Amino acid sequence: MKSPIWAILLLFVILSCESKKKPSYVLSKEKMISVLIDIHLTEGIASALPISYDSSQTVYTLMEKEVFTKHQVSDSIFKESMRYYLQFPDQMDELYARVIDSLVVKESEKESEPDSQETF
Repeated sequence: MKSPIWAILLLFVILSCESKKKPSYVLSKEKMISVLIDIHLTEGIASALPISYDSSQTVYTLMEKEVFTKHQVSDSIFKESMRYYLQFPDQMDELYARVIDSLVVKESEKESEPDSQETF
């Protein structure tokens, strides 16, 4: 009588340990990083505009569409890719570490430009 229970448990363990293969529609890590960088830059630009919150959200939505067009990615593919990567915290941490590093580099490049420095 115990053997059917053990067989069911074993089957459950095998199925739950099955590795999840990345679906073909999921963006590669490089593409995902590139899109995320532009998405976060776009959010920063929209939130820095001297307009109301509602207006900045409208502007952001329009700018976000431009990001997807630039990268030739649909918003639905981006969202599905985010859902996929969110299942794997280690991969998501890696993606965002690279996004943050890239944003820091862009910020330091901007600060080192002669036009961006204040002169007294």
